[in-house]
Amino acid sequence: QVQLVESGGGLVQAGGSLRLSCVASGLTFRLHAMGWFRQAPGKEREYVTSVSANGRSTDYEDSVKDRFTISRDNAKNTVYLEMNNLQPEDTAIYYCVAGRLVYLRAPVDYDYWGQGTQVTVSS
Repeated sequence: QVQLVESGGGLVQAGGSLRLSCVASGLTFRLHAMGWFRQAPGKEREYVTSVSANGRSTDYEDSVKDRFTISRDNAKNTVYLEMNNLQPEDTAIYYCVAGRLVYLRAPVDYDYWGQGTQVTVSS
């Protein structure tokens, strides 16, 4: 059974930083692209970023480029999302996902989803 377990969410003031982690089990982690989606209240789930299976390629949605950094440690079956200069519009539930290829941005492109972790940014 595949499990993706996120952690690291919380409440932060605008301009602050958070680091999300996602530990995967039940799949061959090093063979999967990993990514993050988010969903704000009343909005559709949206793509944030993804990283290739070997960690060499990354992709970012424009609004987070230069503020967020995705990375992975295949020895620890873990993917990270470093978020800097957070803004109130970043407030959302953040979901860790596992899929086949980096650069894919539709939710249907990802086979496995975590339960999500809440990130709240106050102004």
